[in-house]
Amino acid sequence: MELYGNRFSLHLLCLLLEITCYTCTTNVTDNVIIMLMDDMGWGDLGVFGNPAKETPHLDRLAAEGVTLTDFYTANPLCSPSRAALLTGRLPIRNGFYTTNAHARNAYTPQVIVGGIQSNEILLPQLLQKAGYESKIVGKWHLGHQTQYLPTNHGFNSWFGSPNCHFGPYNNKDVPNIPVYRDKEMVGRYYEEFKINKESGVSNLTQIYIQEAVDFISKHSKSGKPFFLYWAPDATHGPVYASPSFIGKSQRGRYGDAVMELDEGVGIIINALKKYKLEKNTFVFFTSDNGAALVDKSQGGSNGPFLCGKETTFEGGMREPAIVWWPGKIRQAGSVSHQVSTVMDLFSTALDIAGVSPPVDRVIDGRSLVRVLTEGTTEDRPVYYYRGNELMAVRFQQYKAHLWTWSNGWDEIKMGIDFCPGEVVTNMTQHELQNHTAQPLLFHLGRDPGEKYRIGFEAAEYSDVMQPLQRMIAEHRSKLTPGQPQLNMCDVSVQVRDNILSEHR
Repeated sequence: MELYGNRFSLHLLCLLLEITCYTCTTNVTDNVIIMLMDDMGWGDLGVFGNPAKETPHLDRLAAEGVTLTDFYTANPLCSPSRAALLTGRLPIRNGFYTTNAHARNAYTPQVIVGGIQSNEILLPQLLQKAGYESKIVGKWHLGHQTQYLPTNHGFNSWFGSPNCHFGPYNNKDVPNIPVYRDKEMVGRYYEEFKINKESGVSNLTQIYIQEAVDFISKHSKSGKPFFLYWAPDATHGPVYASPSFIGKSQRGRYGDAVMELDEGVGIIINALKKYKLEKNTFVFFTSDNGAALVDKSQGGSNGPFLCGKETTFEGGMREPAIVWWPGKIRQAGSVSHQVSTVMDLFSTALDIAGVSPPVDRVIDGRSLVRVLTEGTTEDRPVYYYRGNELMAVRFQQYKAHLWTWSNGWDEIKMGIDFCPGEVVTNMTQHELQNHTAQPLLFHLGRDPGEKYRIGFEAAEYSDVMQPLQRMIAEHRSKLTPGQPQLNMCDVSVQVRDNILSEHR
């Protein structure tokens, strides 16, 4: 009897251990990887119709995942867009705008005084509650002074730079842009981290790929969930690629950079598979804003959409977006027309981690988990801001422009044109036009290029504009703008920051 009892106890213990282990493996918190490209356009990928078909890894990602055709940034410029992603809030709320000029974009150059404020709660800070370890690889762009750097806002580690790879500078009045590992400066662009502007050769993308792979390898052993924010900047001018990719693309140097980034995506996905993390890792690929058409042949493609970076036309705001989440998405290779924004990544990541969003502030992002796992959709507005002004609103297939312009004559005279070769009456002119009394209305399904407005006298116009005007009024009534962070520049800030970086 005693022997039978011992055997029964041993069998029961094994059964309990088996159940416990099963529970542990099925309740594993998913990792989150956000891949944010720089100035990459909606039309740059094969899956989005680029005729060169030079992005096989991203095209395969789409074939195994979900393609989002109606995904938007929160601003047509880098810094505000990135601030929106990490806070889940429109730039007008989180302070990433300027009031120095009406409807003007702004970002964080070396001379900017402002940056992400301590009262803004960033995604990695919230993910810490669920035990996540977070790393950023690449471009930060939310302020370059010490208090604004990513390791002071929830990221456990960082390899990259606070700014774009502009330069080279003379290192006297203007220092070259620093590169950091965590809190320490480890060199500068064009010095320790070479970029040859003439040939376009740089190994930076390879370094960023390896940083991502090493981070994944490390966490395959730790058992802790991780958040990887992979933000390479090779497709931002001056465009660069490593020697093995220079001259490889039909599309010139920009295409070379896209091909290398595409291979990097493939390497990162293969690392997830190698370490058996693919079934519990959410991967989202997108861009910070539309392609910079001002760069002409050195810039990307926005597909059928009007204009590009810096504008609130579709070419400046609608982004390529692919989700890869094996075993979780409803149907591999599916296409979702859910209207969504970069701020939704904030809410989606929190939903995946089981972390509640802050309740003391407006969060503009919404979780896309049900959209991806159940195929649901919902009607919701998209607000297109340029600086401090609400320029346009989309609801369903309709988009109403309240203000329009491309860019001013002062820039045009310098050869800077945000809409080269594109002329649409009352849309792409070089003076800011006010249409708030009678917005210009377009149907994006019939007219994705925003060329043929719906007539003011049409019944369709009045039927659509009445509810849209109510949405606009409600949005404005509930909007409390944040303190603008991009108003003030001071050369002494970059000099002081330069000195501190050297001795940090």
